[in-house]
Amino acid sequence: MSEQTLFATLRAESRIWAVAAIHGAVDRLRALHGQLGPLFEPGDQLVYLGNYSGHGPAVRETIDELLLFRRALLALGGVECDDIVYLRGGQEEMWHKLLQLQLAPNPQQVLHWMVEQGIQPTIEAYGARVDDALLAARDGILSLTKWTSQLRQTLRGFDGHTALTSVLRHAAFTADGSLLFVHAGIDPSRPLLAQSDSFWWGGGSFQQIEEPFEHYRRIVRGYDRRHGGVQETAATMTLDANCGFGGPLLAACFAPGGELINTISA
Repeated sequence: MSEQTLFATLRAESRIWAVAAIHGAVDRLRALHGQLGPLFEPGDQLVYLGNYSGHGPAVRETIDELLLFRRALLALGGVECDDIVYLRGGQEEMWHKLLQLQLAPNPQQVLHWMVEQGIQPTIEAYGARVDDALLAARDGILSLTKWTSQLRQTLRGFDGHTALTSVLRHAAFTADGSLLFVHAGIDPSRPLLAQSDSFWWGGGSFQQIEEPFEHYRRIVRGYDRRHGGVQETAATMTLDANCGFGGPLLAACFAPGGELINTISA
C-alpha cells in the first residue's frame, strides 16, 4: 500500500478536532456530535481515532451516525471531504482480518482471540454468529470461505458501511509535523512506515515516550487499555475516558501548532 493510502496529511494552519474510541456507544456519539456541530467551523478538520465498533451493542447505528455527521459537515460551506479522517482502530483491524479468516493458519484460535478482544457484537450486528464461524472453521476452508462471503455480502447491504472501511487510515499527521494522530500507540524505535501492528496493539509504553517521535512534536491517541481520561505529557496526549464501558466519549480541539485549546465530553 502507498503512503498516501496509509496516512492522511492534515493542514497545519487549521484547527483539528480529534474523537476518542467509541466502542459502539452510539448515544454518546450522538450527544458528542450535538456539541461538536455548533463548534465546528469551516476550515476545521476532524479525525476519528478508531475503535468505532466492538464491545458495545449498537455497532451498525454507530457507523450510521458517523456517516450522517459527515454528510452534515459537508453540507456546510467550506468543508471538504479530506477535512474528515477516520483512523483504523484495533477493532477495525480485526474486522478486516475476520473477513479473510479462511486465510488464517489457525482460524479457530484467531477467532477465539478476536472474541476476547470484543469483536462478537460486531459480528452479530451484521447477522452472523461466532458459533457458526467456529463450525465452519472445523469443516474446512470452503465452509469458512462461504461464511466470510456471506458476512461481506451482508455488510454491503448497509449504505456506506463498506465504503467507510475502505478509507480507514493507519495514522494522520499535520503537514508541519506538529501533531501525529494514532489509534493506540507506536513503537518509537521504528520509523512511521514500519509501525504495522504497533498502531493498534503497541500502546503499553506510550506514556513513557519523552522525546518527539521523528519530527512530530506531539503524538495524540484515542485508545488506552487503562481508559484513564485525558492524559497529557510534553510529547504525548491520550484521549480515552472508558467510552463503551460506562464512561464518556471525549473529543479535543487543537490549535494550529498543536496546542490543546478545548475538550468536550458526552
